[in-house]
Amino acid sequence: MPRQGATRSVIWHVFIIILAGELIFALPFHLARFFRPTFLQAFELNNAQLGDIFAVYGVVAMLCYFPGGIIADKVAPNRLMSVSLLATALGGAYMWTGPGVTGLALLFGYWGCTTILLFWAAMIKATRFSAPATRQGLAFGVLDGGRGLVASVFASGAVLLLGRYTILADGNFASATEALASLRSLIVYYSMLTVLTAGLAWFFISSIRVQPETGQQAPTSARLGETLANPLLWLQAGVVICAYCGYKSLDNYGLFVVQSFNWSQLEAAQFTTAASYLRPVVAVAAGLLADRIRASRLTLGLFSALALSFASIAALTELYPAVMLLTLMLALTFVGVFALRAVYFALIDESRLRLGATGTAVGVISLLGFTPDVFFAPLTGRMLDNPDGGFAGYFLLMALIMLLGTLCAWLLVNRMSKRRVLASAKPA
Repeated sequence: MPRQGATRSVIWHVFIIILAGELIFALPFHLARFFRPTFLQAFELNNAQLGDIFAVYGVVAMLCYFPGGIIADKVAPNRLMSVSLLATALGGAYMWTGPGVTGLALLFGYWGCTTILLFWAAMIKATRFSAPATRQGLAFGVLDGGRGLVASVFASGAVLLLGRYTILADGNFASATEALASLRSLIVYYSMLTVLTAGLAWFFISSIRVQPETGQQAPTSARLGETLANPLLWLQAGVVICAYCGYKSLDNYGLFVVQSFNWSQLEAAQFTTAASYLRPVVAVAAGLLADRIRASRLTLGLFSALALSFASIAALTELYPAVMLLTLMLALTFVGVFALRAVYFALIDESRLRLGATGTAVGVISLLGFTPDVFFAPLTGRMLDNPDGGFAGYFLLMALIMLLGTLCAWLLVNRMSKRRVLASAKPA
């Protein structure tokens, strides 16, 4: 019975980590991801302006990843995660007022700090410690799949709220004022969910221990140098950069179907929300597969498949824009991107980085790996606003980024294979 009680406790803790891990990003990202056309209309933005706003978030986040990793190696995760969730929810009150471009930029900069500094590395470290080395793929697959399910379920509720405020028969909004009124209901909705999760995190993640392993202190300058000198760390950062670009590319799919398929804003929101339900299934499946064939090999295969898929979409968009075929291809890219996100942090354990340096390693990898928060939206926003660029060029760019990811993953597989051969050749 004690063992059953302990198992239930761990499951509950993991569930709260998953819930917190997605809702912390609901206000900064869900509104613009699932409701992109409505978001642009409500705040009277173009794609370039929204891209610049996201770049402010990315710059602040970059400054927070590394110190956040060091903090995560010293402070209990329940405190870090709860404070982060409350601070993020507080930003929703300002967003509700309908700020202009400058106000939104300041708000997203604030969120860049609240969602990363005390939260991100604590969540990743807690996940790594929740499973043995042989189940790291599954652990991170469950984390990302669970986060995807949380995003989809609550986005479905948000779509229902949006539908209540969609007055026109064609599923669109007549004015920015009407669009903002609908978004305000969603802002309140996500803010309240975030506050509730902060309370759950404080009370139910407290017993998870994420301190350095016995006999090791928090990373000293020597250990920090050892961690930073590991080439596998930098290759993993390259993998995350390319994979995260793939994930951020999904943010523009709603806009793509509106402009290319002539779907309504409501139909676009329904499409992106429905596709997000693939994430939990794909993530768990990817995690299980990674534990069987190694996360590095799976990453290599996924990047290769995505490069081909994005190149095919670019060609179809330019030469033969068939709605059904393109919709199927878009769904395939959802699958590939979700699978990548599920396993790329499992590479940390496969590369044999010290447990006590997990937070620091996550900080370094994230510092570089999530730089697309700085450059991706401004770059692609300008591409999409340019009549001569458009979505054909956008998907071609994604194909090139996936090819770069393929190269990083290939180098990672080779280096890890050589390390395993050398380790097995050493005398016992």
